[in-house]
Amino acid sequence: MDTDTDIEEGVRDQENRDYEQPLAAPLIEPMELAKWSFYRAIMAEFVATFLFLYITVLTIIGYKNRNDSDQCGGVGLLGIAWAFGGMIFVLVYNTSGISGGHLNPAVTFAMLLARKVTMPRALMYVLAQCSGATAGCCMVKALQKTYYMDHGGGANELTHGYNKAMGLGAEIIGTFILVYTVLSTTDPKRNARDSHVPVLAPLPIGFAVFMVHLATIPITGTGINPARSFGAAVIYNNKKIWADHWIFWTGPLIGAFGAEYYYEHILRAHLTLYRDHHHITHR
Repeated sequence: MDTDTDIEEGVRDQENRDYEQPLAAPLIEPMELAKWSFYRAIMAEFVATFLFLYITVLTIIGYKNRNDSDQCGGVGLLGIAWAFGGMIFVLVYNTSGISGGHLNPAVTFAMLLARKVTMPRALMYVLAQCSGATAGCCMVKALQKTYYMDHGGGANELTHGYNKAMGLGAEIIGTFILVYTVLSTTDPKRNARDSHVPVLAPLPIGFAVFMVHLATIPITGTGINPARSFGAAVIYNNKKIWADHWIFWTGPLIGAFGAEYYYEHILRAHLTLYRDHHHITHR
């Protein structure tokens, strides 16, 4: 890669732009900790992840309970996929203007690597996401304890017949698709072009979640979100669930890293190099 040429290309792109390419976020920004917007964003991530797990785990348990008595009843796997994708669409739309609408440690990790959030913000987001997911599952268990325990608590585990490599691969590729979609739809250049359609960004993100669930529910129950897997595992607390749990952190984080590198350092290399160079020379 010719770095100087890529920086020059980024400069030309910025000179002709109709949008603003943000500078790289610093690793630590002390002033951020004194702003109410920082804590408001953390609260938004907690509440959104709480609602996400509450609705989706209820959907899973309702489907399994109905399926026991009526094989043709319930929403089916398609309905579960719609529940996950639809809730992501709704909640990302609701929170994107406050916290960025991450709702997922893998997305937050990718945004940290892309230098779009600071380290303290990323850490607090992950804590809020995991806490919110745990609280959401706890609420489901409190309301429907018998059904919750009888039907697996919505927890992710490797399905019988699939080995750990298959499960890990499914989580890596599924998260790659999700994070690739997030980075693409939140690109400043795309937002400027599609500014007349404000609902556009959450829609493909929700559809990405929907499509990945269709493909991977039979394999792992679909994690692609470590907070979702963690919250369900904590409240259900089963030995088999914990034995497989590493897959639902390792896979999504590897997938997020791969998507961030592909999008930011290959597809948008000239803009990323320009951004980092401009940040270094003008700070």
